[in-house]
Amino acid sequence: MTTLLVIAKEPRPGRVKTRLTPPFSPAQAAELAEAALADTLRAVAATPARRRVLVLDGRPGPWLPDGFEVVPQCAGGLDERLADAFARCTGPTLLVGMDTPQITPALLTVDFSDRDAVLGPAEDGGFWAIGMARPEPELLRGVPMSVPETGTVQRERLAAAGLRVGDLPRLRDVDTVDDARAVAALAPDTAFAARLAALTHPGAS
Repeated sequence: MTTLLVIAKEPRPGRVKTRLTPPFSPAQAAELAEAALADTLRAVAATPARRRVLVLDGRPGPWLPDGFEVVPQCAGGLDERLADAFARCTGPTLLVGMDTPQITPALLTVDFSDRDAVLGPAEDGGFWAIGMARPEPELLRGVPMSVPETGTVQRERLAAAGLRVGDLPRLRDVDTVDDARAVAALAPDTAFAARLAALTHPGAS
């Protein structure tokens, strides 16, 4: 059975979703980040897994459901933090972030029987998920993060190591207000969509 990793920041104002300000205040952006993280953790909690691990920058809050191990992120760039998360695991492992509240248990249920790795491309050129049947942290170190070619470089790195790479569906990360609206429209039953609606139309019933 697979280990599921979530890498996330504590949703504190000024530290998360800064590209949503403006139009939202830092506190409102943190509310949206918390809702997205809660949706993500809920999906992970509902997915069969050997372990569920939150790799957290900050401290856990009431948004954390039962059944998760919490470990701190290491220092360094995102590539180092992702590599360190995989280094804590053995056997099939899938990692996701906190920017895709639309994920479901079906998306997170990955079969590694005919592939060695999976990558979930994001519309901005990055990736929303990465998994390996046998974690090899060095395959993440040195990959340029948060640039349009991140996903392509990461996939090439996996393939160059001789891994059979499968592709997960392409999803849209929530970075900007346009992203937030698009994702909420795709997943209207999420806490994220409800929080966005409340902030955009306060007082609406």
